[in-house]
Amino acid sequence: TYITGDKHGDFKEIKIFIKISNLSKDDVVIVLGDSGVNYYTDLRSRRYKHAANELGIKLFCIHGNHEARPETLSEYIESEFWGGKVLVDPEFPNTIFAIDGEVYQIPTKNGIKETLVIGGAYSVDKMYRISRGYNWYNDEQPSDEIKNKVEKVLEERNRKIDIILSH
Repeated sequence: TYITGDKHGDFKEIKIFIKISNLSKDDVVIVLGDSGVNYYTDLRSRRYKHAANELGIKLFCIHGNHEARPETLSEYIESEFWGGKVLVDPEFPNTIFAIDGEVYQIPTKNGIKETLVIGGAYSVDKMYRISRGYNWYNDEQPSDEIKNKVEKVLEERNRKIDIILSH
């Protein structure tokens, strides 16, 4: 498992890492933040999804800002991965999106790391993007419903888990 930051649809660094690390289809790269595959929500996004799927590994994506949340897009279906619910476009099964508030059993060298995920972040560039005609999605930031779900999971678990916040 390799963890990276925002990709915005540019997977060159991941391709290099895959090559030098000799990764296989069983390996996973975690993308903390914008993968970029849901930025345009049209044919351009499909090209990014195709490029991500062709990497030959799995991308486990934690939603950032600058792209639509996959749960708002009709092509995604719910599945399971690492012990939690995820969203996957069946046409591009190697790109997996975490669902906010889910707890995942992430394998590490030292065993399993139980991790709670919440994606999205405050974006100071909202007005800049809107004024220039760039995409802005109202659901980029975690809603009160998502925040409440995360708090409920933490209360129910009442034990230490790691929390991954993407930006």
